[in-house]
Amino acid sequence: MGEKEKDKAKAGGLTKLELKVMQAVWRADGGTVSAVQEQMGGELAYTTVQTMLNILVRKGKLRRQREGRAFLYTAAESEAKARKETLRDLIDRMFGGRSEELVMSLLKSREINTKKLAELAKRFEKDRE
Repeated sequence: MGEKEKDKAKAGGLTKLELKVMQAVWRADGGTVSAVQEQMGGELAYTTVQTMLNILVRKGKLRRQREGRAFLYTAAESEAKARKETLRDLIDRMFGGRSEELVMSLLKSREINTKKLAELAKRFEKDRE
């Protein structure tokens, strides 16, 4: 698997750069090319941001509507929904659909410890009430 395919697999069909652009769109609650570029800290050229936005429109991740002389880009789905779908895809592909295997992997790789896991369980129960 090439580097580009690895990037896409990590983000539910989005490359790292596409995901950064989507995150900027979500933070800004949509906007023009200039607004998204600014939200990204000006790290990319205007034309690069414009190209990435148009790619995301073609992929169905963004919607585009003309506003005067510019286009307004908005997310086709919420960040929470995209996160949920991406996580489900990761669990299905990497852990055979078993979310507990994901948790075990996090524990084994020391990405999370049992104390933090217990805190998260308490927080989850509190949020459910």
